Amino acid sequence: MISLHKSCFLNNTGISGSSSPFSYKLKKLPPASLKVAALGPNRDRNNSVVIENSNTLKEIREEGTSSVADVNSNSTVTGGDRDVYYDDAATEDQLVTPWSISVASGYSLLRDPHHNKGLAFTEKERDAHYLRGLLPPTVISQELQVKKMMRSIRQYQVPLQKYMAMMDLQETNERLFYKLLIDNVEELLPVVYTPTVGEACQKYGSIFRRPQGLFISLKEKGKIHEVLRNWPQKNIQVIVVTDGERILGLGDLGCQGMGIPIGKLSLYTALGGVRPSACLPVTIDVGTNNEQLLNDEFYIGLRQRRATGQEYAELMHEFMTAVKQTYGEKVLIQFEDFANHNAFDLLAKYGTTHLVFNDDIQGTASVVLAGLVAALKVVGGTLADHRFLFLGAGEAGTGIAELIALEISKQTNMPLDEARKKIWLVDSKGLIVKSRIDSLQHFKKPWAHDHEPIKKLVDAVNGIKPTVLIGTSGVGRTFTKEVVESMAALNDKPIIFSLSNPTSQSECTAEEAYTWSQGRAIFASGSPFDPVEYEGRLFVPGQANNAYIFPGFGLGLIMSGAIRVHDDMLLAASEALAAQVTPENFDKGLIYPPFKNIRKISAHIAANVAAKAYELGLATRMPQPKDLVKYAESCMYSPGYRSYR
Repeated sequence: MISLHKSCFLNNTGISGSSSPFSYKLKKLPPASLKVAALGPNRDRNNSVVIENSNTLKEIREEGTSSVADVNSNSTVTGGDRDVYYDDAATEDQLVTPWSISVASGYSLLRDPHHNKGLAFTEKERDAHYLRGLLPPTVISQELQVKKMMRSIRQYQVPLQKYMAMMDLQETNERLFYKLLIDNVEELLPVVYTPTVGEACQKYGSIFRRPQGLFISLKEKGKIHEVLRNWPQKNIQVIVVTDGERILGLGDLGCQGMGIPIGKLSLYTALGGVRPSACLPVTIDVGTNNEQLLNDEFYIGLRQRRATGQEYAELMHEFMTAVKQTYGEKVLIQFEDFANHNAFDLLAKYGTTHLVFNDDIQGTASVVLAGLVAALKVVGGTLADHRFLFLGAGEAGTGIAELIALEISKQTNMPLDEARKKIWLVDSKGLIVKSRIDSLQHFKKPWAHDHEPIKKLVDAVNGIKPTVLIGTSGVGRTFTKEVVESMAALNDKPIIFSLSNPTSQSECTAEEAYTWSQGRAIFASGSPFDPVEYEGRLFVPGQANNAYIFPGFGLGLIMSGAIRVHDDMLLAASEALAAQVTPENFDKGLIYPPFKNIRKISAHIAANVAAKAYELGLATRMPQPKDLVKYAESCMYSPGYRSYR
């Protein structure tokens, strides 16, 4: 029944410089002659074919003397292949089985994003893998493909159209997608991630074409281990998971938050070199409280109000347990865009039992701390010499504040509680002070200091007299002209970080910060802003983008085999990033290095994180490599095409 192509023999010799996309075709015969169980790939069951993504047929189980690839020699087919289950002749109300085995050969090869090279298939490969006639006769290089795709993408005027074009490419030619992203990272990062990914999530139901990642809803409760087994890749190293309740600054987008895990993991590969097959995006769908989505005919998630309490906790616990059972102790689980009331609890609950990381709390903190450390080279002094005022006391604000306090404590041997007194937070009700402590959420209580209540931000600026103003409120235009002018009046070089995403939610623009401070502000934002010219001088705003940190941070955890995340690893990542800022960058007003060097930056971050893991006794990959930077670079995925034998 299954005839193996003569060019597709088993070979585990690992010939250097070439690989086989290992394919075989199902010769379509009537059901009576088919003896292969209709199971998905990688299923380790009797009569199943087990296929790993390493392009090697790992196992063909046999039962007695009958092979699962047994051929019925009495069967004949004339006039072309017949449909296995007569699907072509079936009526709509007849049951058929959606069954095929075809991995990376001929027509299926051109539709396999992991192995497809499009017009870059060589003449020899076209002969060996049954591609003759399926492609135009020309053969072009990957470099020319990149040039062609960039020309096509630049013709789109709407960012969402560029996003959709990139997602289509990822689903048709994976290596070309990553080659494009790596070679044009500064131009394409805002397309595949913030700010465009926010709009993509808002419209995800309308633009949804092909499912990516795993959607785990309340319908899968009690079956999550089986759901994870449905994913074709088995050697997963990084999972990014969201429940969609707090997507960027856009609120509850429910199941449509899947754009965030997909985008984050694209950056894990492009910027951190984690291979795509080791990445798994997951959305936990417990419903949504967004009435607009519940009434949207194109919404793709559960049409119910959000589950909370015990029902929510049980689903998350089943997920966390199943992940560990399926992928082991060293799989990194990155929590993304959970609401405050769940984010802190999940991090605290699973931080001691799993390798978990919350990018909104810890990643943001690490990248902002790196920017502050770099900014000190311009303004002078140590962290302990400065006063910090935050607008926003959620995950990002309290996470950044805590990491700053930890670094101050580490540098000065000051008790952590004393270090926290240098940091003040403003929430929707005003300055967080001791008189409010009984009504505060638990994660805000460490920041309640002795001071009279203050309602307005500008009054808090004038009362606290901060040297650093950081916005994590998710509310746009809250750093008003009055606020920025007050910061400029108090400081010769005020440090102003407007971190909320997307761009529409930024507390102020780069132009406003530079203009209202008479060109004296040291400014960074969460979303990208164009350079600003003020009084004949060109200012290049920094972007405090988490993409600086989490790809290298994750790579460091993976290459050291870390089993837990420690705060000192976050500090190590911050120090590594700050060290990459050069005098030339400072001359342009930059406190972050250019993204064009991101892979080099990620390698240094990974090395610092891995070194800290070994130092803390949390690493399991032994022995420790002598040169961790070179080792990190050697571990990175390369998107160049491979030659197929």
